[in-house]
Amino acid sequence: MNKPALADGALTPTDWTSPAMVARIRQRYAREARFKAMGLVALVISALFLAFLLYSIAGNGLTGFQSTEIRLNVAFKPEALGITAADLAGPDAEDRLRQADYGLIGGDALIARFPEVTDPGDQMDLEELLSPGTAAYLRETLVDNPALLGKSITLWVPAATDVDMLNKGQIDADLPALERGISDRMLGYYRQLKADGDIRTSFNTRFFTAADSRDPELAAIWGATMGSLLTLFVTLLISFPVGVLAAVYLEEYAPKNRLTDFIEVNINNLAAVPSIIFGLLGLAVFLGTFGMQRSAPVVGGLTLALMTLPTIVIASRVAIKAVPPSIRDAARGIGASPLQVVFHHVVPLALPGIMTGTIIGMARALGETAPLLMIGMRAFVVDVPASLTDPATVLPVQVFLWSDSVERGFVEKTSAAIIVLMVFLLMMNALAIYLRQKFERRW
Repeated sequence: MNKPALADGALTPTDWTSPAMVARIRQRYAREARFKAMGLVALVISALFLAFLLYSIAGNGLTGFQSTEIRLNVAFKPEALGITAADLAGPDAEDRLRQADYGLIGGDALIARFPEVTDPGDQMDLEELLSPGTAAYLRETLVDNPALLGKSITLWVPAATDVDMLNKGQIDADLPALERGISDRMLGYYRQLKADGDIRTSFNTRFFTAADSRDPELAAIWGATMGSLLTLFVTLLISFPVGVLAAVYLEEYAPKNRLTDFIEVNINNLAAVPSIIFGLLGLAVFLGTFGMQRSAPVVGGLTLALMTLPTIVIASRVAIKAVPPSIRDAARGIGASPLQVVFHHVVPLALPGIMTGTIIGMARALGETAPLLMIGMRAFVVDVPASLTDPATVLPVQVFLWSDSVERGFVEKTSAAIIVLMVFLLMMNALAIYLRQKFERRW
């Protein structure tokens, strides 16, 4: 709106009380109120989606930290194990105990618990109440205490997946047998054990101390956790020094020409490249060209280092650039060499920002799945990796593998592994925030 001019060319003052100006101000305030309302609605919707996500994960995953056990009076009979007391006197006593047949011990104890079950077919159904890992549990019990040979002892042994889910309320016992997946006979055995106090739910320590398994009640994350730690160790060992030194050179030493501009543009572009592209690069270079071992933490770490490098370089350059030029000038004024200026003054002052960017990059690497799938780290690994070249998987890939399993018992295991992964990510991001606030300098 053009203001009317006076005869001498001067503009007339605005009449803020005129109906037109009052209407314009009212419209402006209304637009601001609508914008604030839309922002509040967007915030509430985001919070609701986050709450729903956390609720669904926690609702399905918290039971994954629990396990169901059955109390049995187990008799370690030498004839059932195929060993004698004399076998324990030799130098290979532990090997003899480990090689014994423990497959019948648990079933015999459960059959003895239900003496009224005499039909062989019914006894086979009865043995399905026990987890396939019962034999391994009994083996470790006897190996740890060989004096139990020939004796009976009361033990809590792991229950089968269906019994575990039934005990946790994840299977409705009122449904027909075909829908619940448990026969009426097995349901009766479970109810009798429950009524006698021979079934309990305890904290699943195995979930944090063992590796993967085909059986949901035995599946654990320690193998994947160790694989993630070893992979991140290689990633940090490669990406941190290379990324920081590259940032120091580009910011402090590199001449400003077309070559450095080209390098900077490509570093920024690499930070936005989809992660699966780095997986293809690792597959072609580390596996195809150098013939390194598939599904090894060293290969996964090198692949993730390529992906993390641009993030560390960019964050380090920003932190170095934030150091005031007066610091450099003061160091030069007292006779410091260019190398001393950088590594005695600039880099120490920029280190908090460098560490924050590095931790954020490592947190991204911890949650990546696609690059590791391309280099074969989706293998089923039953042993905990002990070195950088042992076959291994990582937590995100473990989540992917469990979510792709058809057994319904893996649903809670998947959510439980997601909770553990989220805790790791929250801890790493909290550490980055703490370091930034503790060592941040305001110039």
